[in-house]
Amino acid sequence: MKNRWKISAIAAAMAIFMVFTANGKVDAQDTIKIGVAGAHSGDLASYGIPTVRAAELVVKEINAKGGVLGKQVELVIEDDVCKPEVATNTATKLVGSGVHAVIGHICSGATKAALGIYKDTKLVAISPSATNPELTQSGLYPNFYRTIASDDAQARLEVDFALDVLKLKKIAVLHDKGDYGKGLAEFAKGFLEEDPRAEVVLYEGITPGAVDYSAVVQKIKRSEAEAVIFGGYHPEASKLVTQMRKRKMDTIFISDDGVKDDTFIKVAGEYAEGVYATGPKDVTQNPMTIASRQAHMDTYGSDAGAFFENAYAATIALLNAIEKAGSTEYEAITKALTTEYAETPLGKISFDEKGDAIGVGFSVYQVQNGQYAEIEMK
Repeated sequence: MKNRWKISAIAAAMAIFMVFTANGKVDAQDTIKIGVAGAHSGDLASYGIPTVRAAELVVKEINAKGGVLGKQVELVIEDDVCKPEVATNTATKLVGSGVHAVIGHICSGATKAALGIYKDTKLVAISPSATNPELTQSGLYPNFYRTIASDDAQARLEVDFALDVLKLKKIAVLHDKGDYGKGLAEFAKGFLEEDPRAEVVLYEGITPGAVDYSAVVQKIKRSEAEAVIFGGYHPEASKLVTQMRKRKMDTIFISDDGVKDDTFIKVAGEYAEGVYATGPKDVTQNPMTIASRQAHMDTYGSDAGAFFENAYAATIALLNAIEKAGSTEYEAITKALTTEYAETPLGKISFDEKGDAIGVGFSVYQVQNGQYAEIEMK
């Protein structure tokens, strides 16, 4: 009986310890756990896997130097396939595993679905790629930060490029009906309608995953659009461009960082040539970028993919904030993220009170000879 009482007491104590640790009140864990959430399988895995690898490389280097707050950093990796309905389960798993913060998610819709769960449990989430403006501008997610500029800035750049550089007038605006693609398209449409030089000749959503987009391609042709601005991801963009070019349409195609990925070029093949897409500014000359990309090649035997630098920066910024805060508590981390700076492949960054990274922006790229090249804006 006496031994049973001892066992029960120990079990109760452990349960209390686990509850307090999971809520960040007592930090007696042997490691600092960081969740990494995103698309690690499926059509959009090429966006999520680079984030996992970036986090792994940063953590490997930091752990080799003694870790953070004298502890080793442990990654807890969960796949959400970039789907909101999966992301809620992913977030619940990460919370249950006792993570102290999260790198991710990757897609805006999945990020939005997960953020409420993180907010309720007071966990910081830093995304390298979720660009929907509402995530920082609505005030609904004070626990959210990102190392990429928002879609209103991206849409503004696309419209300015179309009107000021390419001197176009008649524009068709398409989107994939998702939080990311539709949100960007709505901003682009609004900017175009405010400009007397421009005419939106078609505005329409397409169904993601469809095999045939001939109906909307025919609408583009009938509208006599000089260009298409598309909000969405590379699977749909590659099909649209391919079907347009096979119909001998030379309509200019302008898209976003959901398309500015080598997978788009591989899938669209020869039809990718000439396509424009906005994406994070070129930081290839940054010494930390050069070193991190080489580390990726040495470790994984391949070039780093989409949002790699943004994810690398997010991981550094988060762990730097924990170190500077001297704590894994939510309030301490959030304060450090907005008051401390970190040296990253994106430059020396911090975050504003909304959660956006200061000094991070977009550039316009074009597929030239099978690869994206940055376009100089004049």
